[in-house]
Amino acid sequence: MSEETTEEINRRKFLIKLSLALGGIAAAAVAIPVIGALLAPLLKKNPQTWRTLGTSNDFKVGSTTLISFINADPLPYAGITAKSAAWLRRVSENDYIAFSANCSHLGCPVRWEETAELFMCPCHGGVYYKDGTVASGPPPKPLTQYQVRVYNGEVQLLTAPIPITTLNTSKK
Repeated sequence: MSEETTEEINRRKFLIKLSLALGGIAAAAVAIPVIGALLAPLLKKNPQTWRTLGTSNDFKVGSTTLISFINADPLPYAGITAKSAAWLRRVSENDYIAFSANCSHLGCPVRWEETAELFMCPCHGGVYYKDGTVASGPPPKPLTQYQVRVYNGEVQLLTAPIPITTLNTSKK
């Protein structure tokens, strides 16, 4: 073999090794965030916090009120995005029910139509009854419910991290 051929083989081996190393680094750069995203739900605890919405006297029986509260796991830099909303309905003297302010179809904000006693979604025409069940339209399931309690005369809502689709809808 001549000197040129040996140099060419060494250069070729070097470039192959360099390509493999750079490809490995690129693959690791992509794989680490993907693996982190897949494992995050398993490693992250699901914080829930009771938030006070007001006193029992603040809500009339039969009324449905839009309430605002801070999420259960707000990040320090979240600003206004740490806030969430729900519709609080006082069913009777001691019974409250709270629904997510977002449609179960695509997450658009629903509005309460008091005269019709319906929740309406403006995005795709989803309609919900006052108990949160689907009346018509594309929503696949009822509005997500929050747990509500009256504690020391204050109405409280059990918040959960976003997305709220992971909420426990059982009542205490």
